Amino acid sequence: MKHNPLSDFLYQLFALFVSFIIVHAVYVTVVRPNADALLEAQQIQQDAGENYEVKRSIFIVVKDFEQEACFVLALWVFAIMGLKAKLVMDERRLLSRSLLEVTPGTSILPEDARQYSRPLQTLPDDEQEYLLPRTLMSALQRFGSTRNIQDVASAVKEVCETESDRLDSELSMIRYIIWAIPSIGFIGTVRGIGEALGQAHKAVEGDIVGVTVSLGVAFNSTFIALIISIFIMFLMHQLQLMQERHVLDTQNYCDINLLRHLQVR
Repeated sequence: MKHNPLSDFLYQLFALFVSFIIVHAVYVTVVRPNADALLEAQQIQQDAGENYEVKRSIFIVVKDFEQEACFVLALWVFAIMGLKAKLVMDERRLLSRSLLEVTPGTSILPEDARQYSRPLQTLPDDEQEYLLPRTLMSALQRFGSTRNIQDVASAVKEVCETESDRLDSELSMIRYIIWAIPSIGFIGTVRGIGEALGQAHKAVEGDIVGVTVSLGVAFNSTFIALIISIFIMFLMHQLQLMQERHVLDTQNYCDINLLRHLQVR
């Protein structure tokens, strides 16, 4: 699909807005009410002087703003990676088609380049912007103008390398988000430790709930952030692998279906 920076920006902005709405709605309606109820029950038991066991509930672990921000960023990056994966899969469908309609044993001469370009020109506009048609079109145009097979091979390699560089540069936003999520977790750690130190005098008096909650913020935020970043890093490498395979398969397609048939008299 034709690369449109404005369209990509608007999609990412919309995805971020939707991600925030979904995650915040879950936190307001489910996570924080349950976490507050559990913490209130613990406080009541402590005030009554009862022995109680502090249970590690998932609602308490994820209740803070840092964890919410991490989940928003995670959902946002899933939307970005999902779109990129869909585009790659759409382009890969062309690899199973015979775009040039070259039969085995056929030789393509420089004067035939225009003829074999016509099937590519009849493709829908969006498919013409895919990597495979662009590479084949560039190779045929180079062959018709230079009548040199080595130049055609160079043209295929140049187009594929340019596409590989473009795909890698477009992963920069995903890399930034993967860096930002642990950073937000560390911010929660600093905030939690600071609050715990501010309530140290209460712990000395026997009221440890405040300190426990603050330390929970410190450790839970980093714990959740690291888990999310590890998972997203795995998905990003899978996406990058998919993109690299597509570029390599495109080069291989051109070698088998075009370069092997070229001939200069």
